[in-house]
Amino acid sequence: MKLFSYRGSLLALTAILVVSLSGCVNFFLPEKPVHTSSPTGETVDSSIEPYYSQVLNWKNCNGSFLCATAKAPMDWSNPEKGEIDLALIRAKASGKKLGSLLVNPGGPGGSGYDMIADSLTYAVDSKLASNFDIIGFDPRGVGRSSAVSCYKDPAQMDSFLYDITPGESDPMQTVIDIEESYKKFGADCLKYTGDLLGFVDTESAARDMDMLRAVLGDAKLNYLGYSYGTFLGATYAEIFPDKVGRLVLDGALDPATSDFDVTVTQAKGFESAARAYLADCMNQSGCPFSGTVDGAMQRIRTLLDRLDASPLRASDGRLLGSDTMFTAIILPLYSADNWPYLSDLFNDVFAGNADYAFYLADIYYGRGEDGTYADNSTEAMIAINCLDYPGAASREQVVAEASELAKEAPVFGPQMSYGGTSCVDWPFKPTGKRGPIAAAGSGPILVIGTTNDPATPYQWAVNLAGELQNGHLVTYQGEGHTAYNKSNSCVDDAVDNYFINGTVPSKDPMC
Repeated sequence: MKLFSYRGSLLALTAILVVSLSGCVNFFLPEKPVHTSSPTGETVDSSIEPYYSQVLNWKNCNGSFLCATAKAPMDWSNPEKGEIDLALIRAKASGKKLGSLLVNPGGPGGSGYDMIADSLTYAVDSKLASNFDIIGFDPRGVGRSSAVSCYKDPAQMDSFLYDITPGESDPMQTVIDIEESYKKFGADCLKYTGDLLGFVDTESAARDMDMLRAVLGDAKLNYLGYSYGTFLGATYAEIFPDKVGRLVLDGALDPATSDFDVTVTQAKGFESAARAYLADCMNQSGCPFSGTVDGAMQRIRTLLDRLDASPLRASDGRLLGSDTMFTAIILPLYSADNWPYLSDLFNDVFAGNADYAFYLADIYYGRGEDGTYADNSTEAMIAINCLDYPGAASREQVVAEASELAKEAPVFGPQMSYGGTSCVDWPFKPTGKRGPIAAAGSGPILVIGTTNDPATPYQWAVNLAGELQNGHLVTYQGEGHTAYNKSNSCVDDAVDNYFINGTVPSKDPMC
């Protein structure tokens, strides 16, 4: 689950907290395909026709699933530049098949393959699993697809993510230090990834999805995108509005919101979720807080400041500063079901211990007990966002924005500051632009927003539904990040009826 670079702005998100590695099973004898796809045969430009007409060879994997690898051009504008692999996993429809349904968990950098292999029933309910082939895929740059790679030694990733400099730091020097850190990180990514590093942007991933749609044999795309996956889905709809089948965008990003406004809104969203946790906690036994919610929020800020001045040392030698503590805090904030972990965290740190905070932070980053990393999601997240998001114009602007952010979100805002120029020396310049997506001429698109979503605040869903020419908002009045298959029957029924019957709510059901 990825959000933002430390001391940096939002980079988007994923719906699942933890997914484990899994892969297609290799037997002693080479497997024969058990099924092949039937491409649509539609007419496309001759330069990309071989990709649209390729036949997928599905093989048994991960128990009852099927796996395949598709080919895509590295550069859709210049297909002769080389090609990449895209890893897919398929759960066959258990009933009468209506078509394929592609699913993206978010990130950017989240593995759709792992989401389906490890958490099919989390991704979709039984009704969708009965009516659709559920397709998980790793977008370009991610996981089992042709992937971004930046470090071969896990200790280098540890240093990049966890190293701190205790004590106060001049704001301008903080900006410069972040730029230098990302410059070195980007150089290492280019060293190990090569030219692909410049082509992991969201528009290229959306073009991959259209090719996958055709190869799977679907005239139009059916798609369920969570969190950052909503931006991928909206981008697809903008490029291919006539190919939009049924799209659900759950936990929406607003593509028109500036990078800084995104950061402010999300910082305030996390503070709102923290307040909800504290109000609930104070009615529970063993709560580490007492008094008022305002007083407890100030105590959290005081703790973060204290960790900046005097970090706690974990049993493995790592130092717990405010940024890693912030990571440990926001991980359980994604779902009210995980709030008890927050109480355990604060009780442990208030007692002077750091191990539990690192336990939660390591889950966030996919770091195992042995110090290795389960996937490349962090590397992919940074690489994708450095292409997708134009940064701040200057260091001076970043410092000024930090002051404003601290006023708007005084508890968590300082942890999300100073990263606006982090990608200024990235090996490839950003190609993405901020602006509304209308997807003019598309079919109806469902946008789901949760009123107290800490990661993708509700207003973004309202905005996106309004920007889309044929957007339809479904509101879940509750806590947590994303709502379908995780909230109530009102949301689930709206989504299921839309995918299966094509029924669009006549108005926001306000679930």
